[in-house]
Amino acid sequence: MRGRSVYTASDITEGSIIEICPVILLPTDDTPIIHKTLLHDYYFLWNLENNTSAIALGYGSLYNHSETPNADFQLVYGDNEIHIIASEDIAAGTEIFINYMSDKIGEYGLWFDVK
Repeated sequence: MRGRSVYTASDITEGSIIEICPVILLPTDDTPIIHKTLLHDYYFLWNLENNTSAIALGYGSLYNHSETPNADFQLVYGDNEIHIIASEDIAAGTEIFINYMSDKIGEYGLWFDVK
């Protein structure tokens, strides 16, 4: 059981924006603290240079990880948003997956086992 997940109710075309998620930005001092909370599994690294993180609102923090995702996420710093974008056509009823390991955070390991 993976916990929460996001499915599409209708077909989605590759390149379509699935969701625009506003974020709650966490300052540098709060980022290490999040590891001690239930929110640890639901946050995004935001600015690696400043060690800040973000909680995505909407369904943004509920997409499950896959090494073969059908969607990508894009951090939109100027608008404090995360965009979820279909990386392939997705049929209705399909779970939407993203790969948490973006190019910018590739040196960080996953904190869970991928099955």
